[in-house]
Amino acid sequence: MMRNSYPHKLYTGVKNLWDSLKHTLISCMYLTKPIRSILAGEPLPRIARRRSLVLLAGLLLFSNMPASQATTTQRDKETYKLYAHIKLLNAKQYRCLEVLWMRESKWDPKADNPKSSAYGIPQLLKMKEVDPFKQIDLGIKYIVHKHRTPCKALEYHDKRGFY
Repeated sequence: MMRNSYPHKLYTGVKNLWDSLKHTLISCMYLTKPIRSILAGEPLPRIARRRSLVLLAGLLLFSNMPASQATTTQRDKETYKLYAHIKLLNAKQYRCLEVLWMRESKWDPKADNPKSSAYGIPQLLKMKEVDPFKQIDLGIKYIVHKHRTPCKALEYHDKRGFY
């Protein structure tokens, strides 16, 4: 009988390939025209091609940075809002969600309530999730379960101060 000499599961920081690629693809939305041209196979002058490849390498390097080391910027917050809008597919409901979570956390995935165990963008109690996209998924799931729609959750929040 052969025993496993290393019984621990190895963890690379990526739960699956999609998690890693998702952040890279979101970052690629902001590519400059020369980089998009290179990716599309269009000819470019040699200097522009070198600069674009250096930019692309930097983008890929920093887009795979772990969330715990990254700082939340306004661009990140806009990306989270876009993701939430895509999940809802309804402009009115998205606007209610945007107002609700702006009041709760200002769309900061590291927002921590000192008066309770609420954490993250949706400020859910006892949340341990650090991935902003999963926080959004969990927040929308909670709203649908408890209030049915973000607008009803916002209405509830207006009356009670929480949702």
